[in-house]
Amino acid sequence: MKVLQELGQLLSGLTPSGAAVELSVLAGCLAGAYLLVRYLRGDEGPEHSIWFGSHVYDGVLFPLLALTAGLAARWGLQKIIPIALLDLAMPVLISLLLIRLSVRVMRVAFPQSNFVRRMERTVSWLVWIGLVLWIIGVLPLLIDELGALHWRVGGVDMSVLTLLQGAFSALLVLLAALWLSSTVEASLLKGATGHDISARKIAANAVRAALLLVGLLLAMSAAGIPLSALSVLGGALGVGVGLGLQKIAANYVSGFVILAEHALRIGDTVKVDGFEGRIVDIKARYTVIRSTGGQESIVPNDMLVTQRVENSSRSDANVALSTRVQVAYGTDLGPLLPRLRAVLATVPRVLTDPAPGVQLTAFADSGLELKLLFWIGDPHNGRDNVVSAVNLAVLAALNAAGVQIPLPQRVVHRPATTAPGAAPPDAT
Repeated sequence: MKVLQELGQLLSGLTPSGAAVELSVLAGCLAGAYLLVRYLRGDEGPEHSIWFGSHVYDGVLFPLLALTAGLAARWGLQKIIPIALLDLAMPVLISLLLIRLSVRVMRVAFPQSNFVRRMERTVSWLVWIGLVLWIIGVLPLLIDELGALHWRVGGVDMSVLTLLQGAFSALLVLLAALWLSSTVEASLLKGATGHDISARKIAANAVRAALLLVGLLLAMSAAGIPLSALSVLGGALGVGVGLGLQKIAANYVSGFVILAEHALRIGDTVKVDGFEGRIVDIKARYTVIRSTGGQESIVPNDMLVTQRVENSSRSDANVALSTRVQVAYGTDLGPLLPRLRAVLATVPRVLTDPAPGVQLTAFADSGLELKLLFWIGDPHNGRDNVVSAVNLAVLAALNAAGVQIPLPQRVVHRPATTAPGAAPPDAT
């Protein structure tokens, strides 16, 4: 093959001294790029960064700087020594840059998607296989053959090569749109708290939707699809929304309604369809609710708008809890009730404002029933644990005061017995 012949001639003209110089320059480019990225990143770099990645070498900036330095070194050395190794290294760095770019953008845009992890391996394999085919000279021949396979569609001459080029261009445009939308969303949500986070979240969702729409239009144009076809597509999409996609459309609209009205906010403790937990995120289509036990419920936004939702922290985060205990009849409740109220106030997480309360609620079969009321301000940290702490504190206080917690009592009446042979007692 012609490319292999050119590659063989290039390598045959490579001298040991020239190879040593190129290897040294290439190692210097990589080391310089690594040190510069590490300096810019710092000891604790930004988490989930597209530029820096989780480590120094797995972001976009490292292969970009190495590629830039390699091209500059190649330009400076091409008049001094024959260039061979740097010509081989440049496509490798370009391939690494493409892989890092696609992988990091997809990880940031879809951080919890299993499909993204599978796509990472697929993209890596495709890029490296394309590089190997280019080095051995198969890729140029394959491109020529794909360009020869063409046909006419609606008066437009199309080929397999143009379709693949359009798909590649569309992929780059969508990656750029995802990158930009993720950057804007991270900037808007940085440092947001309380009511402000809902407004920023709706702005981030609107920006992402607009950028993805613009990116989709540009991608279709890059792929050679005329935008005039959108009129037909819009009619079909309208029919689809009216029939099968109405629930999805309702979820997207409901997401913006929730964020705009501040009916539900990130951090609120809610109960929906029997599931209780804290809202950890509000997406455009669904809301994520996390319980104190670690389970997460993905609730469609349409359900949060059309069904009843119990919000324990809409006005404030304080939640009232209660527990009950019985004391024996004859217990002097005068000094006992203030003592129990004081004990409740000493339990961690129990609020002193509103103050705890103790009430006599019933004269039970076995004793006097007391209801202990108290408030907490952090229900997302659990409720059963604080109720258990209150029960232990009350039990210790009753034992210290010598107050008895009665056991269930039953009175059994037995009929009178008669002597053997005696007549039974007169029923009258």
